[in-house]
Amino acid sequence: MFDKKTVSIEWGGKTLTLETGQIARQADGAVLATYGETVVLCAVTAAKSVKEGQDFFPLTVHYQEKFSAAGRIPGGFFKRERGATEKETLTSRLIDRPVRPLFPEGFYNEINVICQVLSYDGETEPDIVAMIAASAALTISGVPFMGPIGACRVGYEDGEYTLNPAQSVAADGALDLIVAATGNAVMMVESEAKELSEEVMLGGVMFAHDEIKKVVSAIIDLAEQAAKEPWDVAVSDNSAIKDKLAGVVGGDIAAAYKLTDKSARSDALNAVRAKAKEAFADEDGQTQMAAGKVVKKLEAEIVRGAILKDGTRIDGRKTDEVRQIEAIVGFLPRAHGSSLFTRGETQAICTTTLGTKDSEQMIDGLEGLTYTNFMLHYNFPPYSVGEVGRFGAPSRRDIGHGKLAWRALRAVLPSKEDFPYTIRVLSDITESNGSSSMATICGGCLSMMDAGVPVTRPVSGIAMGLILEGDEFTVLSDILGDEDHLGDMDFKVAGTEQGITTMQMDIKVAGITQEIMTQALSQAKAGRAHILGEMAKALTGARTELSAHAPRIETMQIDKAKIRDIIGTGGKVIREIVAETGAKVDIDDEGLIKISSSDISQIEAARAWIAGIVEEAEVGKVYDGKVVNIVDFGAFVNFMGGKDGLVHVSEMKNERVEKVTDVVSEGDEVKVKVLEIDQRGKVRLSMRVVDQETGEELEDTRPPRESKPRSGGGGGGDRRGPRSGGGGRGPRGGGDRGPRGNDGGGKDSGGSADHMPAFLKDD
Repeated sequence: MFDKKTVSIEWGGKTLTLETGQIARQADGAVLATYGETVVLCAVTAAKSVKEGQDFFPLTVHYQEKFSAAGRIPGGFFKRERGATEKETLTSRLIDRPVRPLFPEGFYNEINVICQVLSYDGETEPDIVAMIAASAALTISGVPFMGPIGACRVGYEDGEYTLNPAQSVAADGALDLIVAATGNAVMMVESEAKELSEEVMLGGVMFAHDEIKKVVSAIIDLAEQAAKEPWDVAVSDNSAIKDKLAGVVGGDIAAAYKLTDKSARSDALNAVRAKAKEAFADEDGQTQMAAGKVVKKLEAEIVRGAILKDGTRIDGRKTDEVRQIEAIVGFLPRAHGSSLFTRGETQAICTTTLGTKDSEQMIDGLEGLTYTNFMLHYNFPPYSVGEVGRFGAPSRRDIGHGKLAWRALRAVLPSKEDFPYTIRVLSDITESNGSSSMATICGGCLSMMDAGVPVTRPVSGIAMGLILEGDEFTVLSDILGDEDHLGDMDFKVAGTEQGITTMQMDIKVAGITQEIMTQALSQAKAGRAHILGEMAKALTGARTELSAHAPRIETMQIDKAKIRDIIGTGGKVIREIVAETGAKVDIDDEGLIKISSSDISQIEAARAWIAGIVEEAEVGKVYDGKVVNIVDFGAFVNFMGGKDGLVHVSEMKNERVEKVTDVVSEGDEVKVKVLEIDQRGKVRLSMRVVDQETGEELEDTRPPRESKPRSGGGGGGDRRGPRSGGGGRGPRGGGDRGPRGNDGGGKDSGGSADHMPAFLKDD
């Protein structure tokens, strides 16, 4: 029934299988990719015609994780997959970035690439499988895709590279590197590293490319069996338009790009484009649209030629020169940490906010519920580039730039044990002319240090560009926005003085060699060092004191057996501690308690309360206490947070006390000494042997009480005697139940003997 085609290879210790012809047969191309027990379906559809007036390539990539793939039901009210999560957005970008440059110039048909995770084995990450499936589906669809590409993940441990480690293993290792490439050239790099050298990072990229070639061969094998007929793509000859425009606006373009100020240059270029449009005002719409594209080509040729010929950049800098930097910390008065980082015409206000465990971000994904205590959010408002545009929820670009900065800074964060705070860094871009994500890294690091986050070492970042014509190339440091648009590479590198923490590369042309990457990494290292020096003028390390507005968090470790005493029945005790002290209290299953408040006195109050609950009372020691209950025979005093003891009426003063309320009332603060702790943990306290003003112990001058004999008249008689006996309980009206205060039988003058603690009863 099905004309199914299948290709399988052994790769990284598992079988990678690509199959087509059975599922989603109405799509232009559909591939089911299986690696381990992780399965991803990718379907590609393409519009057969171009919309009128279309002048850009509308490629859209959607990556979606089905919770059923991991045997889970989605959380939340609706219990179904809804808007894209951060991971899904990032993976969609991961697929888009290496395939977009591989479509021919002038191809404007709309293409939709949808990747859905159908099975997840808990070990094999589906992002790499989705990239391979998308490449294979595009390759067999017949659209003019100049692939295929392959992709893989690389780890690094004990001096060895590993292929496609589980995400948990890669995250705990020294390197988490993703590479996408054709059989001939690397197209994309995304990574997170723990201060690795340039040589190790480059070695990881080369290792990945060797492994990717095996996947590319497998996709070609599948295409030979199942590929559809390739589309005919018309190639426009715009040479006549180009010649005319060169004469009309060529000189104006060259003059515009000699203006070093971005606003002035922008105004001049807008005038050039208006002049070019006027020159073709009498032509048809298609010709006018082509003329607009040719103007951009002329701009690229003029800028690229100047750089390659004599190293002249748009703003007059040398190829390895970094723009002027100004860094300010403590920029905002109420933020826990803040910075204003300006590099040329790129500027970011970065703030760091410290929170408690309650502020951790909960992530519901295929792996289950996880929590993160470090967040970095990037915002790019339209005014930062002097434009009117959409303002609101973060775009895919915003999420991607924020994640890049997050990777760069996470490597230098302290452990949760050393710094038990939730950290949120916010980057608001207020000006942009190239590498705002790198400004976020620099400004974000400064704001964390200003907040007192003890980072291992400061981190800086720089964006590198490339102009490549044949065998001739020039690497550019700290690229401008125009150099990014008109160049062939966007290569971002961030790290400390010790090594690289993240590296991201997007290639717009095939042919990036190891020589080019080596030079780019070397030039980036020098640029990073220069930027670190400029950052050090503002702050060299983390402040030793937190902001007065930041919460303080202190930790204490208790015996796990005492956890239930701190929590209490139904959480009664811990709620009371929080309500009374005003501090937040969190306790984990190992007995680690975190107490947080912006008021140190609240923390100390909660700490003392908890210590009182877990501490064992010590006989002979004096404690501060509070009267919590009054009975006929004495007062119960809370003296160690969760511990109560009895001060018998006879232990309140050296002289006789007729009524307990003559000495104390509920809520009174008193000082007590522990006299005795019985086998059941009941505590007997004394006030009379402690100076209630100073808390000093007093000499006990009162002679000890004599024990009463078990036999004889009165209430001290043997309770085991017959009811009619003199000391026992006789019939009603007898002598055993005299009025209170009598020396008769039954009840002692101090209160009911039946309700006394055992150690207070007469022998």
